[in-house]
Amino acid sequence: MKKLNEILGTEYPIIQGGMANIATGEFAAACSNAGGLGLIGVGGMNPQMLRDEIDICRSKTDKPFGVNIMLMHPDADEFADIVVEKNVKVVTTGAGNPGKYLEKWKAAGITVIPVVAAPILARHLEKAGADAIIAEGCESGGHVGEMTTMTLVPQTVDAVDIPVIAAGGIADSRQVKAAFALGACGVQVGTCLLASDECPIHENYKNAVIKAKGTDAIVTGRIGGTPVRILKNKMSREYIKQEKAGAGIEELEKFTLGSLRRAVFDGDTETGSLMAGQTCGQIKEIRPVREIFEELMK
Repeated sequence: MKKLNEILGTEYPIIQGGMANIATGEFAAACSNAGGLGLIGVGGMNPQMLRDEIDICRSKTDKPFGVNIMLMHPDADEFADIVVEKNVKVVTTGAGNPGKYLEKWKAAGITVIPVVAAPILARHLEKAGADAIIAEGCESGGHVGEMTTMTLVPQTVDAVDIPVIAAGGIADSRQVKAAFALGACGVQVGTCLLASDECPIHENYKNAVIKAKGTDAIVTGRIGGTPVRILKNKMSREYIKQEKAGAGIEELEKFTLGSLRRAVFDGDTETGSLMAGQTCGQIKEIRPVREIFEELMK
């Protein structure tokens, strides 16, 4: 089986997660230069911003990079065209089924790697022409499914004949080793990169990740069917309280509207949405991305 770095032409078998409002062109370039596959995340962007961020990334790295498209984004159709227009080589997708774009992307020579939370979707996407699958367990930050990485990865590996990349709950070399043991060809990481020198989030957010214990990463929105893992704070506690009391979606949206931007840009750790996975309990210091990748591969 080929390792992910052989498939992508990177130094390490590591993909940087396409985190909304965080995965900028500059950050993606930094991760690519450090030996992984940097991703630009469209969350929080409009079509022109994506074009600009791709140009920024190209100006700062000559290494492979990709774009992560959140399929529930209102501009997803336009983003799907922009990656072709801008000759992007790798596309990962989240929050949905990219089936309707696959023919166009494949014709443009794009390597397509959807993120899945269940083996059944992986099988469907393999038939549709996906090149590989990112199997992301519920330990991860942000939008989560139900299965853990430990159960999802081997079941996905058994379900498909294309390469599987493990994601969710990976922040050190022990977890990378475990991912390979489960049959993955590489890993995608996000939370451990929040505490990097190059990550563009506010220092308050970085420090909140460093201080957090694994049990501080909780899931909001389980009852309403939109589960998102974030760090415990005033906003998340109030959200869960209101959710349990039967508050409607519109009522709950008051808590989350603009909350990720408040965390990322303003450093609001009280009412901001501090997306982070359960590996936050392992992260103790802010380091360069290159050092984090070297530690993962040790």
